[in-house]
Amino acid sequence: MDGRGRYLDNIFIERLWRSLKQEAIYLEEISDGFQARRVIKDWMAFYNTERPHSALDRQTPDDAFFTTEQTQKAA
Repeated sequence: MDGRGRYLDNIFIERLWRSLKQEAIYLEEISDGFQARRVIKDWMAFYNTERPHSALDRQTPDDAFFTTEQTQKAA
């Protein structure tokens, strides 16, 4: 996301928001901002640590990041 193809960068953010709404927000009855914050925080933790992503070879983002980071340090 370098700002050159901004419309292409937006695709990834829009997909993230769509997933958040469909998998968390619409399934909860949110009554106030505190509950909304908790639901979003819990879903983001799930998204990054437990949910496999097809673009990352079915790895979680955390697994992909930390594996790459360790490989770069070893080189």
